[in-house]
Amino acid sequence: MHSEKWIKMQNFSLMGIQQICVGTKDIKALWKWYAEMFHFDVRVLEDESEVSLRQRYTGGKPLRRHACVTVNMQGGGALEMWQYTDRQPQLPLFETQVGDSGIFMVKIKSHNIQAYHEELFAKCDTVTPVVTDPRGLPTFYLFDPEGNCFQVVEDNTVFIDEGNFSGGVVGATIGVSDMEKAMTVYRDILGYDELVYDKQGAFQDWYTLSGGLQNYRRVLLRKLKQPEGQFSEFYGPSVIELVQALDRTPRNRYEGRLWGDPGFCEISFEAVNMRELEDYCRQKGHPYTIDSSMEQKHFRMGKASGHFAVIEDADGTLIEFVETHKLPLLPKLNILMDMTRRDRSKPISRFLFHLMRLNRVKFK
Repeated sequence: MHSEKWIKMQNFSLMGIQQICVGTKDIKALWKWYAEMFHFDVRVLEDESEVSLRQRYTGGKPLRRHACVTVNMQGGGALEMWQYTDRQPQLPLFETQVGDSGIFMVKIKSHNIQAYHEELFAKCDTVTPVVTDPRGLPTFYLFDPEGNCFQVVEDNTVFIDEGNFSGGVVGATIGVSDMEKAMTVYRDILGYDELVYDKQGAFQDWYTLSGGLQNYRRVLLRKLKQPEGQFSEFYGPSVIELVQALDRTPRNRYEGRLWGDPGFCEISFEAVNMRELEDYCRQKGHPYTIDSSMEQKHFRMGKASGHFAVIEDADGTLIEFVETHKLPLLPKLNILMDMTRRDRSKPISRFLFHLMRLNRVKFK
């Protein structure tokens, strides 16, 4: 509970997983697939521009990209897709395996695992059988057209019932080289302070995955107390699973490549009070490596704006904090919500989320 008390005392909060960033070689095709398979079909924002603030991770120079953020209105974190437009996105240099350092799996929630498995099995040829996870719960895996692995997990929370079996992002599985060192970020800074399980061995639910027959240490973390705030009800509860390979030395999934190249490149958390959070991260030995406020008071991405910062875990995996300033509700009509003028501790009216459903994208 140490981290919970510290966060409350220092007056900053992390309200949940805002999004997972996915680098891609074909943003339009991948978005269509995510809409068809996962119902990520409501556009939050879309932008094509040059990005200068991430030069630390983009080869030391600004690069142009096409990016969009999309959500499943049944609740959960978003997916952000990112495609370079002035260079050829570089694919992984080697076959990655479970346990390689970085984000190697994203967890998607479903309130009806069996029915959702039947739906996806009829539409997709990369769906594994339903298996049992280390908690004894049903789960299954599938791969998108670019080889990214998703795990569908049981979660009964539904924010707006749209008649689908799936929701949004509820977690990530992250490879680490040293479990104890990793805890400084994931338990102490991010606040995942409840241990759900800590198990070692070869795991039956991974037998179809590359490297899945090897021995691993798997640690699943969640929060003892669910955060409260403006987006917390939409994001809902989330988990982080940390994996340490025991039979080999893991390789970094972005070895020899740039941030934003194809793959899961970053996990983002909705934050409030970035300066207090910065102080805490620095004290824990993980200072901001990027801070948008050093160059722009209100960083803009499309019609949205805010303050973002980045830290690295012990293996260099990027974790982003975002304090939203303006959120587009109906961007075509230039209707925005100014978050700086409201009490961030209170949940946003569901009516406003219903308005966002008008931003649903229809794919041909």
